[in-house]
Amino acid sequence: MFEFLNVLINHGFMQNAIIIGLLASVACGVMGSYVVVRRIVFISGGISHTVLGGMGIAYYYGYNPLHGAVISALIAALVIGFVSLRYNQYEDTLIGALWAVGMAVGILFIYKTPGYNVDLMSYLFGNILMVEKESVRLLAYLDGLIILSVLLFYKRFLAVCFDEEYSKLQGVGVVSTYLLLLCLIALTVVILIQVVGIILVIALLTLPAATARYYARSLVQMMIIASILGALFTTSGLIVSYQPNLPAGATIVVIAGLAYLIATVLKGLAARFHGRRD
Repeated sequence: MFEFLNVLINHGFMQNAIIIGLLASVACGVMGSYVVVRRIVFISGGISHTVLGGMGIAYYYGYNPLHGAVISALIAALVIGFVSLRYNQYEDTLIGALWAVGMAVGILFIYKTPGYNVDLMSYLFGNILMVEKESVRLLAYLDGLIILSVLLFYKRFLAVCFDEEYSKLQGVGVVSTYLLLLCLIALTVVILIQVVGIILVIALLTLPAATARYYARSLVQMMIIASILGALFTTSGLIVSYQPNLPAGATIVVIAGLAYLIATVLKGLAARFHGRRD
């Protein structure tokens, strides 16, 4: 622990990692709550895996892979959202296709990039310790955009998540609101890729929110608790993984998974205990 604190105080890479973890915690706490409540985990998974295609293309043409990630994530969100609303019976097929093709395209472009850099493959599994300051700034802007959008459209998102039919009767633009929600989830995916990578991104997007749901009485409480839990998971994951030199992203997800499992067991025991008393 003391060695970790010494590294944190004296080395910028660990400070960047902590900052990235906190930024990711806010994003996954806020947007992850919508994902859990709306039950669109599979859609979020399709978006996250499509991102590698955009990253590979951007890297091949000499651009920042994160810029490609943002563009491909937004395109995937809009396509999946439109099909989900208009042609629901084809939704699973489309998500599966985008999932596979996005990964394949990304791998092909990475493979054909002159002077192939294996560091790009860290986006598959995350490398929070290697995040540059430019990426920190970009992710801070994305975080700000997500929070501002939720503050502006909170009631619309709430209506679409809990009662879509009633929202239509009240004149809420369900299509535009739902597509905006998916776009914000796409941006959140880009943030989380920096922490745990494409493969594990759904875990960090959903586990803090799913755990928070056991203790929250409103969506706002759920977002706040999930953000706090996310901060605890990312920070503790960095601390635990440092000394034994474990992958930080995988360690964070394991801690989040254990916390969710414990919370689920405790919730079940509490419900059984109250049931016996009644």
